[in-house]
Amino acid sequence: MVGTAVLNIFLLLVGFVLLVKGADFFVDGASGIAKKLKVSSFIIGVTVVAIGTSAPELAVTVVDAVGGSGELIVGNILGSNIINIFLILGVSAVVCELPVEKTTRFIDLPFLIVTSALFVVLGYFGGTFEWWEGLILVLLYLVFMVYNVVMATRQSKISLEQASAVCVNENVEATEEIRGWYGRLKSGYENLKTKVWFLIIITVVGLAMVVGGAQLVVTSAQYIAEDLIGISPEIVALTVVAFGTSLPELVTSVSAARKGDVGIATGNIIGSNIANILVIGGVGALCSGAHGLPFSTEGLVSGLVSLFASVLIFGSCWGKSKNIGKIAGIIMLTCLIGYYVFVFINYYALHLY
Repeated sequence: MVGTAVLNIFLLLVGFVLLVKGADFFVDGASGIAKKLKVSSFIIGVTVVAIGTSAPELAVTVVDAVGGSGELIVGNILGSNIINIFLILGVSAVVCELPVEKTTRFIDLPFLIVTSALFVVLGYFGGTFEWWEGLILVLLYLVFMVYNVVMATRQSKISLEQASAVCVNENVEATEEIRGWYGRLKSGYENLKTKVWFLIIITVVGLAMVVGGAQLVVTSAQYIAEDLIGISPEIVALTVVAFGTSLPELVTSVSAARKGDVGIATGNIIGSNIANILVIGGVGALCSGAHGLPFSTEGLVSGLVSLFASVLIFGSCWGKSKNIGKIAGIIMLTCLIGYYVFVFINYYALHLY
């Protein structure tokens, strides 16, 4: 029993590593190929990178919907969105004040609030997500993507070139700071990324790592929840699985905030949360078949908290500075602690008495 428990915890950790590094390889390879095809960096960001950072959630969703019970999916989506805002944006705002662009305040954030509310409403009525509801979510995301692509084509070529130059300079500086064997290895990796054949290899390998890691995470998390701890899989999805699949966003946003590239920190979270609801939720419902995607009481509570989190960042960026400041970051971190305290107290109150 002890040996099996240790093995599953180890496999869970291995699964998270595969998810994070696999998503990293996938984004590097796919965005590199897109650049070779002369696709603009902005369009790459709103398509390849957005889907790439949500690849762990997507892989867990497909694996659990097709081969599992589907109980991890809603918890993973909502847990990831809550962690993205309360933890990742909270930490980023404490590290560095986060400015929010006008289009984000007027378009992206209201859209995130509407999709968060829609997700709760669709799940609450009937207690499941049917395939046609999943189709609605996916179609909404396609509309959102078309909007982003249209907006990207209206931007000047100079702005896009400047944005690309900033990214290149940061990568060079980061590489120069690292010395020793790891620095040589990283330098060799960056040089190989100029080769098309290598980009294709890391894209395929990255995708395989994400799928394999998702299988390990789903299997191990279900065992830990049901057999080892004796709690519902959804609680594990809201905590362990959600945090593990949010690691790409955590690393990207906090690193960007520390470097002063605060636009990435904010845009990454908002775009990822929208993708989680519409793509991950939509694909999960479509893959779940006739039985639908289960939406429990815990899902309703977490959905309302996720909606509140979206409203919180919307309300935080309408001051004089139009920024998400340190006070807002501290409030977000406090809300995260309060939410998880409530989740565990409520769960044990319902199941022990």
